[in-house]
Amino acid sequence: MSFLPERVRTVTFDSYSTLVDVDAAEKALAERVADPEPVSRLWRARSLEYTFVANFVDAYQPFYEMNRDALQYALDFHGVDVPPEERDEILAVYHELDVFDDVRAGIERLRDAGYDCYVVSNGDPEMLSAMIDHAGIGDVIEDAISADEVETFKPDAELYRHAAARTGTPIDGIAHVTAAWFDVMGAEHAGAQGVWVDRKGSPLDAFAGSPDLTIESFHELADALDV
Repeated sequence: MSFLPERVRTVTFDSYSTLVDVDAAEKALAERVADPEPVSRLWRARSLEYTFVANFVDAYQPFYEMNRDALQYALDFHGVDVPPEERDEILAVYHELDVFDDVRAGIERLRDAGYDCYVVSNGDPEMLSAMIDHAGIGDVIEDAISADEVETFKPDAELYRHAAARTGTPIDGIAHVTAAWFDVMGAEHAGAQGVWVDRKGSPLDAFAGSPDLTIESFHELADALDV
């Protein structure tokens, strides 16, 4: 599909890797792990794998708990012995991740043009509240919608449709903005328009097809909506 700006009434944003940089988690690992990069990559990959599996075997847990278990697995896999209290200190970095430079100004442009802006995330409510506060975007975001509200994770269509109901917007009036290919697919499958944020110039998985719109920054979305 091609992007249809005239349909958009509400813009929803993924959180991790879209609003805030999960690669910053390496900083917390670097204080305790000799080679933090592979641990960080496995941690992130495993946490997402857990959410995918949980959707199919009815094993929902709040994302913070899954993220903790994924971190423990990554540490164990790489033979890193970290006491539980230090592991939890590493995990807590998810409450204070660095926000991308274009986020606040880009969302302000959308809000000032009359678009309601929401966060729709796998993160549980406490994680999202801390993330929004730390990013300093609470005044430009209407609300955060968590997978915890329906106890199912992306890319399950139920979460996107729940978000549409929560925002009071028909699903085809939503543009969902995310850096994750599977999140683009989930949003489009549910009936929203999928906007892929490609800040790193990465190739899109061939399996994922084509997003309705690909952008490098939130300002490009504002431009596409002519605001």
